[in-house]
Amino acid sequence: MNNLEKPQYVSAEGLKKLQAELDDLRTTKRAEVAQRIHAAMEFGDFTENSELEQAKNDQAFLEGRIMTLEQTIKNAQVIDEKARHDRVEVGSRVTVEVDGKKEHYVIVGSAEASPSEGKISNESPVGHALMEHKTGDVVTMSVPAGTVEMRIVSVS
Repeated sequence: MNNLEKPQYVSAEGLKKLQAELDDLRTTKRAEVAQRIHAAMEFGDFTENSELEQAKNDQAFLEGRIMTLEQTIKNAQVIDEKARHDRVEVGSRVTVEVDGKKEHYVIVGSAEASPSEGKISNESPVGHALMEHKTGDVVTMSVPAGTVEMRIVSVS
């Protein structure tokens, strides 16, 4: 299974956001970039037309993002947030204790990861290390500075 076919875990809310972004890119943003390209081409000289070059670069980036979103949505697996979690899995809320400090995480798919909001990907080093463990387990994770031990305080 290559990266284009692997499941993309998202919440129902996250899927709606991805679909809204895709719709905006396909309609509004595509039209804006096409208009910029058209306007830049009216200047005539294509050899030193920086506006045209930038608009074409923006178009390439836009089309790449559209392809990525389409693939993510195609492979989306919506997380059942109401399910009971006795082991850490995508959708779990996890509290861990590291060096006497408690940290709270929500395990999400890579499309929704936002560490500043406490949402970590199941593919991130911490998320990956926690997967399939349960309350009370001590998880050891290798980091550049050595190893870190995390005790799972709760999983819900």
